[in-house]
Amino acid sequence: MAEVTAQTKKFQKELNSGTSSLVLLSVLSRSKQAMYGYQIAKLLEESDPDFPMMKQGTLYPVLRSLEENGLLESVVEPSVSGPPRRYYKITSDGRGALEEWLETWKQTKKFVDAILKG
Repeated sequence: MAEVTAQTKKFQKELNSGTSSLVLLSVLSRSKQAMYGYQIAKLLEESDPDFPMMKQGTLYPVLRSLEENGLLESVVEPSVSGPPRRYYKITSDGRGALEEWLETWKQTKKFVDAILKG
């Protein structure tokens, strides 16, 4: 039984790594204001507390990667309650990528669902 659990965890990790960029762009596209990493993590956690999609440790590298690719931009602002915070917002290129990725996601989901249903 432990082997199944390990394989399931590995499979879930692979799924998460493939969808995390899509999820983060989607979250930031719906936000009226820039968000910092902890805010995003809490929002994701609250959306399904029993099934955390990504841990904070994996969130930040994805945010940085999206920024490096011009899909997000950030600004660092001082915080009254701790260290400075980096606030992220989606760019116009990020919105374009999100549209394309959503279409790809829909096609992939349709394909996988069709195969699983037989």
